[in-house]
Amino acid sequence: MVAGVAVLVLALLGGVGAWFYARNLNDDLGRTDPFSQITGGRPAKPVDGALNILLVGSDSRDPDAPVESAGKWRADTLIVMHIPADHKQAYLVSIPRDLYVPIPESAGADCDSGQRAKINAAFAFGGLPLAVKTVECFTDVRIDHVMAIDFAGFKQVTDALGGVDLKVERTITSIHKPYRTFTKGVNHMNGEEALDWVRQRKQFPEGDFARMRHQQEFLKALMDKAASTGTLTNPAKLNAFLKATTDAVTVDQGFSLVDMAMQFRSLRSENLTFITSPNLGSDMVNGESVVVSDREKALAMYQAMTADTMADWVKANQQSGTGDGG
Repeated sequence: MVAGVAVLVLALLGGVGAWFYARNLNDDLGRTDPFSQITGGRPAKPVDGALNILLVGSDSRDPDAPVESAGKWRADTLIVMHIPADHKQAYLVSIPRDLYVPIPESAGADCDSGQRAKINAAFAFGGLPLAVKTVECFTDVRIDHVMAIDFAGFKQVTDALGGVDLKVERTITSIHKPYRTFTKGVNHMNGEEALDWVRQRKQFPEGDFARMRHQQEFLKALMDKAASTGTLTNPAKLNAFLKATTDAVTVDQGFSLVDMAMQFRSLRSENLTFITSPNLGSDMVNGESVVVSDREKALAMYQAMTADTMADWVKANQQSGTGDGG
């Protein structure tokens, strides 16, 4: 989405030649087919023009492993991005990775065919196809597109923009090597530092919910930096960012960067609403700590997403910014 906004501005400035450039970027995107294995029972899509994109941030034990394969990847971040039919807003719903949900036996199986487990296990069990199937089963929302980025790509895209400014609400020491200290206040972070920051959770009373909030804040900061005058008026910097983005992400076969640029041309960070999937917090199930969904609230929210009435749901539930959804 960020790349699409930047490509459109570039096209407006550069004319026809920029569209050839955009098409070349589109050809450079990694491709996968997460939908072909989902053979039936998918949710309906009653509203034309609305889009639902599953964003997956992942950690790979084998960086060269295909994202549709089982066992090589695990999902660190799951976000359902809903764009209403008017394309004037975007709602990004973070799904806690420890959310306890039914995971189907396979991408082609029925929703109730498998076992209950943490939702991030779906990626490990069956790659992107099973992750999409599990999210569709849980939300009853049809996913139109998928975009996956691994941690190496995360760092690459951030560095291409010259880093981002992120607010640190309390001074902490990282649990990861080299055990850097994050000092309270606004910190300018490069890719390595930003990745380290958004992975922290054990030092915060809210645990994983703090981690999700930091991820949401990072996405907003990244989009602000990408759409800033300093990026858009610097051809070398803009090119580095766009190249880094297309190198870093894997998308479905039907994803078109040019189409996305046209559809999302008016989106900026102030048009984004961040939400966390409604939940009852953490609990112990079968000896492990999991996040329990607030079934009634979650059902109402995902029904609003399907009906393209998210603005009404947000207003009724007073969710805005980086609401915790709990």
